[in-house]
Amino acid sequence: MKFKKLKNSELIRKSIAEFKESDKIPLTIVIDNLRSLNNIGSIFRTADAFLIKEILICGISGTPPNKEINKTAIGSTETVSWKYFKSSLESIKYLKDKGTKIFSIEQTLNSISLKDFNVIKNNQYAFVFGNEINGISQEIIDLCDGVIEIPQIGTKHSLNVSVSAGILIWSFFKSL
Repeated sequence: MKFKKLKNSELIRKSIAEFKESDKIPLTIVIDNLRSLNNIGSIFRTADAFLIKEILICGISGTPPNKEINKTAIGSTETVSWKYFKSSLESIKYLKDKGTKIFSIEQTLNSISLKDFNVIKNNQYAFVFGNEINGISQEIIDLCDGVIEIPQIGTKHSLNVSVSAGILIWSFFKSL
């Protein structure tokens, strides 16, 4: 059989301990006031899949442990490191103090198209993903080192935040 579907028992998966001991890719995800617990869970799951360094959860965003987050996270809140900040401003200060390059994922004047974004090895990066309705505040955008925009050519020019996170995380991972 050319393409035999693998059973879960045939997949090579890390244990929680192995995951925690693994080298992580130099990317932090900032969740800026997300309303949907399902979006937060999906971002955790993607972060687990690509060994993201950590997730910073800010403002009104829900935090683990949470039954609704776990519906989509399916256990990844136990593997991916995370911290909560009362405000996104606090998380940005935390990252700047560590020398992290911070990019908002938003549509702005002078944004960088994702296809033109280049990862510089040995730098630490953070991507900020904003509220499902209002996006990222101008105050946070102004504190970032840049803005990355996902090219879109349809009529909506809007993606679900967890889909955007998946696209950006995969692109970052691939560039390493």
